[in-house]
Amino acid sequence: MSRRITPASRRSLLRGIAIAMLAAIFLAVPEAWATAPICENGATASPTMFAPRSVPAKMILDLSWLVWGICFGIFLIMEGLIILCIFKYRRAKDDDTEAPQIYGSNPIELAWTIVPTLIVFVLFLVSARTIFEIEKTSAPEGSLEITVIGHQWWWEFDYPEYGFVTANELHVPATRDGKRVPIYLTLESNDVIHSFWVPQLGGKTDVVPNHINHLWLEPTMTGTYVGQCAEYCGTQHANMLITVVVHPEEEFEKWVAHQKTEAVDDDTVAVGRDLFQRTACINCHTIRGTVANGTFAPDLTHLMSRSVIGSGVVSNTADNLAIWVYDPQILKPGCRMPSMKLTKKDVTEIVQYLLTLK
Repeated sequence: MSRRITPASRRSLLRGIAIAMLAAIFLAVPEAWATAPICENGATASPTMFAPRSVPAKMILDLSWLVWGICFGIFLIMEGLIILCIFKYRRAKDDDTEAPQIYGSNPIELAWTIVPTLIVFVLFLVSARTIFEIEKTSAPEGSLEITVIGHQWWWEFDYPEYGFVTANELHVPATRDGKRVPIYLTLESNDVIHSFWVPQLGGKTDVVPNHINHLWLEPTMTGTYVGQCAEYCGTQHANMLITVVVHPEEEFEKWVAHQKTEAVDDDTVAVGRDLFQRTACINCHTIRGTVANGTFAPDLTHLMSRSVIGSGVVSNTADNLAIWVYDPQILKPGCRMPSMKLTKKDVTEIVQYLLTLK
């Protein structure tokens, strides 16, 4: 007796094949990420959780693989049964006989009750264990504690252990005394809800006004890692970027020693320095060793030690600084810094002064 596949069965078969192909592609993607070109040392060209460079990030990825593996296994079993039924039990061309009607099967009902329950139970236990390990409520022993304050639209980093504040670039050591060092971040907000997220180093954690959250990182490889505010916080949310630089131990100690010093006092740029100190800039910015002591905007004491300005919106170059000083709204519309209405000559003088703040 000849048999044929009905249109509905054909559609189901094609859908199953398409899903299987997508799943195969999905499983191949992490391998591509693992061997993707890197920016510097262990950092990838764009944020990805599939190339973890921190203990918590590795925990998150391991849990994700477990969940995806179980889901993919269920998918294969169910799709396999569907395809089997399509071919083995399809109706013959001229067969109008009603298929046997079977009601109730204790083994099957027990199977589809007990197995899903066990799967959910296992996932619950593993997820709970991972969450408790990642969300530490107190600083791990020997950790470096840093306070992170979110602003519209930039990040402030306070190092209470060393007594200085910087902005937009978080610098941490990979080791202390030859051992990996945990980084314990205290997260605060100065205005609205933000979210701190560097995928290669850890999960995302909200930064909430009038509330303190914590985030634990433990880098396993030096490099420069990029992240993003992951909570919509206003017009420049997309340009509230994060840069984390993980240094070798000696290099970090040199960086700290430099950051603790006061600003360079270069007489060759005295005109620009005096002009800066006569404008409203000193009410918002701090430059240690000068009359500028504002806390509303980023600390500029060592501005030129940073690779970016505007929380990553542009590279920290003389040309970009000139545009920023003239009118920040050109590069970052909506930011809190207004145009000072300076002349071209005044902008040039101030930029020459800022370039000495290394």
